Amino acid sequence: MASRNSVAVIALFAFVFAVISPFAGAQSLAPAPSPTSDGTSIDQGIAYLLMVVALVLTYLIHPLDASSSSYTFF
Repeated sequence: MASRNSVAVIALFAFVFAVISPFAGAQSLAPAPSPTSDGTSIDQGIAYLLMVVALVLTYLIHPLDASSSSYTFF
């Protein structure tokens, strides 16, 4: 009977050791990375896009305006 109890105690100890031992070397989680954009680069991208649209519209509208009147360059 004593050997049966000692085998049960050893088996229980081995089970607890097998469950707990992987966590012994565990490291804490790394902190979350800081955000890569705080919104200013998005605002700047929108501003550049609007400037390109304004430039394209200027070049599209200017020849129409120039051809409606008789402009002489020299």
